[in-house]
Amino acid sequence: MKVVNIASAKKSNSLVDAPMPELKAGEVLVKIRAVGVNHVDLMWSDQKVKPDDTVLGLEMAGDVVDGNNTKYNEGTRVMGLIDNGGYAEYIAVSADRLMPIPDNIDYKHAATIPESFLTAYQTLFTIGNLQDNQTVLIHAGASGVGTAAIQLVKQLTKATVITTSSTKKTSICLDYGADYAIDYRHSDFAEEVPRITAGHGADLILDFIGAGYYQQNIQSVAMDGQIILIGNLGGSEIKDVNIMDIIGKRISITGTLLSPRSNEYKDRLISDFSNDVYDLLADDKIKLHVSNEFDLSESQRALTCMREKQNTGKIILNVK
Repeated sequence: MKVVNIASAKKSNSLVDAPMPELKAGEVLVKIRAVGVNHVDLMWSDQKVKPDDTVLGLEMAGDVVDGNNTKYNEGTRVMGLIDNGGYAEYIAVSADRLMPIPDNIDYKHAATIPESFLTAYQTLFTIGNLQDNQTVLIHAGASGVGTAAIQLVKQLTKATVITTSSTKKTSICLDYGADYAIDYRHSDFAEEVPRITAGHGADLILDFIGAGYYQQNIQSVAMDGQIILIGNLGGSEIKDVNIMDIIGKRISITGTLLSPRSNEYKDRLISDFSNDVYDLLADDKIKLHVSNEFDLSESQRALTCMREKQNTGKIILNVK
């Protein structure tokens, strides 16, 4: 079969040959039809924090073609959260990492769900414990995780959503259900959030930016609020930190990455997500947007698209 690994992802002709996966107990063989592109793929490719033979890809959609005493029959359309290996024609994956694709969703849109929506669900509810009548500030609101988070908040709670994004993307955030969309290029969200919340601040902040937003987040978060760090697009090192800012407001700061979590954690997360969100997907109450599409052999172009922030939502690789 054909795959894309870290070394070949940097080349224009990125497909290389690999042996077909061998099934272990509890696994199914999936013919991949579409793959979601994520920032972790970009980090692995650019920083090479994985071996060169690592196959990129954390979420995929396809058809079950073989099983090993599992709950999914041959021909079942599935989407899955995987540890790696999505940039390929086939993958062997535990049945517990899969979800059936609702009949109303095609492969490419199904491939936008597992990593982005599970990351959003985890940060909002598993870690963030967001409640009705609270306020959540979502940075990078027009991103794949951002648009997923906006919709999950509005569908599952009565919380208020504030987002930050660039000028051209504020309308996208509002279209997905954000109550307020702050253009960070023309407004200081550390001033806007207190104004919007009548001085209360955001009870929960989902932050992909990191160091570049640290001080503004401290100013924006509510007393006893929580900041969840998901990314470091704005840097990793913070200078001149005054811990009294954290102590004084009793702020909880949590860092999280979904990909390194244990199998048990991911299995439980998928189960909880399915119970809360699957029917919303099946009833067309969640919008799934594909911003850019590439063929599997064009993985370098897809990663460049993400690196240069050309997308306004999910980037997909189609697998023939």
